[in-house]
Parts: sequence; structure tokens; C-alpha cells
Amino acid sequence: MSEHKISLVLASASPRRRSLLQQMGCEFEVHAAHIDETRLVNENAFDYVARVANEKANSIYQNLDREPVAVIGADTIVTVDGDVFGKPKDEVDALRMWNVLSDCTHQVTTAVCLVSAGRSHSILVTTEVEFGAISKNQMRQYWSSGEPQDKAGGYAIQGLASAWVKLIHGSYSNVVGLPLRETNQLLKIVGHHWL
Repeated sequence: MSEHKISLVLASASPRRRSLLQQMGCEFEVHAAHIDETRLVNENAFDYVARVANEKANSIYQNLDREPVAVIGADTIVTVDGDVFGKPKDEVDALRMWNVLSDCTHQVTTAVCLVSAGRSHSILVTTEVEFGAISKNQMRQYWSSGEPQDKAGGYAIQGLASAWVKLIHGSYSNVVGLPLRETNQLLKIVGHHWL
């Protein structure tokens, strides 16, 4: 009887991360990590996103009934002047965030953690995104589309909010949720890089 061997596991329920990893030609299984993503008191934005990515990857790695080659966990945050904009709680919260992001440059940071043979390897990637002015009507229409509800910063750069983007400096795939070049570099550690 042949033993089923996992080559790679993505510790995320995000369809965007799944699509990006597929785009790179990876073969993998998906196991959503269910962890407490509450930010700790006095935890800075970079430590926070790195910790969450690490906890996602390690929680799946430790609970699999067989050892994979590697588990990848990732987390993405939007920041402006050190303030973290997570997923909006409701429309009021989304409007609050968009009022700050309107006609402004913000940072999108993704932490990627790869766990293999019980060891963790992590990277942080930050992209600067500048939005043009966003009208109140655009904000209301965007909220009613349903797209912003589960997105950091309340927007999807690959979706309707692409119309708000004035300039992007850095990795586009990072803003979507997984910086492909840097993820590929991490996969070299386990000999599973694709390009």
C-alpha cells in the first residue's frame, strides 16, 4: 500500500493566497489555521504580523497526522503611520479606514513563515500603495459590493478597489496576500522552489 505523502501545505483559507501559489505552479494541500489573531498590547505592527504568520504555520504543522515537507503560513496588514488596519468590523469601520487611505500613501506588509523539519523561516515584505481621492459615494458603493468585508484595510487591490490605486511601489502579489518572489526563495530551503 502506497503511503500518501504531502509535499507542501498552505495554512490559510484565503482563496487569494491559494490562487497565487497555484499561479507559481505549486502543488499543495490547504489546511486553514484557526488561531486567535488579536494584537497583543504594545505589540508593534511588524512583530504582530510576523507572530500571526508563524502561529498559523506552526499550528498546522504540529497538528498534521503526518510530516509534510513544509507548511507555509502568511498574514497581511495595512498600516498608516504605524496604525494597523485589519479587516473592517462593519461599514462604519470600513469608512473610517478609507477616509484615512483616501489621497494617501499606506503600507501593506505580509509576513510569510515556512516551517520544515520543526524549524521556522520567516520573511517580511512591505509594499507602498498610494490611493487617489475616494468619494463618499464610491466608499458606499464599494461596501455594498461585499468585496471589502474580509480584507486587510478593507480592500482588494485585484478587485474593484484597483480603481483607487494611483501608484504602487514594490511587490503587487504582496498586496494581494502572498509575495511570490520571496515565497519562492523560502521554498528553496526545502528544495521546492518552482522558478
